[in-house]
Amino acid sequence: MRAVVEGLRVGAAVVLGALSALAELAFLLLTLPFLGNPNVRAAARRLARLEARRLRLDLSELDALGEGRGRRATGYLAARVPVGLLGGLVLVLLVFGIVTGVRIALAWGRGEPFDGMLPSVPIVAYFGVGGFVLLFLVLSGLAGAHAVECVLARRMLGPDPTEVLRRRIAELAESRAGIVAAVDSERRRIERDLHDGLQQRLVALSMLIGRSLRGRTELMRQAHQEAQQALAELREVAWRVYPSGLDTLGLGEALAGVAERSSVPVRVDCRLEQRPPMAVETAAYFVVCEAVTNAAKHAGATLIRVEVWQEEAAVHVRVRDDGSGGAQASGGGLSGLARRVAALDGGFEVTSPAGGPTTITAVLPCG
Repeated sequence: MRAVVEGLRVGAAVVLGALSALAELAFLLLTLPFLGNPNVRAAARRLARLEARRLRLDLSELDALGEGRGRRATGYLAARVPVGLLGGLVLVLLVFGIVTGVRIALAWGRGEPFDGMLPSVPIVAYFGVGGFVLLFLVLSGLAGAHAVECVLARRMLGPDPTEVLRRRIAELAESRAGIVAAVDSERRRIERDLHDGLQQRLVALSMLIGRSLRGRTELMRQAHQEAQQALAELREVAWRVYPSGLDTLGLGEALAGVAERSSVPVRVDCRLEQRPPMAVETAAYFVVCEAVTNAAKHAGATLIRVEVWQEEAAVHVRVRDDGSGGAQASGGGLSGLARRVAALDGGFEVTSPAGGPTTITAVLPCG
């Protein structure tokens, strides 16, 4: 069913492309003496934009549709006219073949002659086999014309290869700087956790043990409690640095541990057919861990839902809470997550309107 719907969509696109090719041919012939006119270039750019929408292309990736790029749009229109007309001719053949086949079938059913020849079973079978072969060729021609149009649009309206390479270099340089900043930020957070939390508890523990040496048993009980809390905080800091269970148990079990340690109820739905690369697992874990921590501390959430699934060679992570919203992607923790995801060529998005809910989404390629 899906293939049929896609085939009908391609057929409709080819039909519209054939009609628009005639209109664009008339446009080019009428405006040929005025191709340097800014208004003509703007009109060519609008026509090219309509063609891109017909082909379901992402307009943001087509540089030639921007302001001041009418020359490339005009060249694209001139190049696609023959392709559009070719698709129209293939459609004419398709319609002619269907009409001929229907006429032969009706003549055979009524016992009437077709073009002076009485259809018989061998003749109908011969025309039937030939018709199916021609139908296959015509449908292949429609799909080929549509594919050629898509390639032509991307090639002539898309960015220059040198510009693409320049952008990629800039993205890699920014990503590298972001990784360095994220590592430094993580080190500072670990230092704060050790200094403000664990170190203070160990100092208090040392003082309690010193006082308990004077024979006060209740101080020993307090010292034991402080030791247990210090151990728990040390374990928490160690998991923030790197979750050791991630190597042996996998992402699903590691996220279950995050849910158990959270002060807010967390529902985890992890659907992974196979284990992704370690770098992807680690990034997904930290995205969930940071999002859950933020929701519990700052959003006043009462329930957090975590979804992890694999689709099209990428791991998708979505964390949604019912808190007050207002989270900013530029915040310290979330910006660090964005840099971590960007280092893997992934996508990171934060949706947090005032009043909630907050949804954090990350797409991590596995290739």
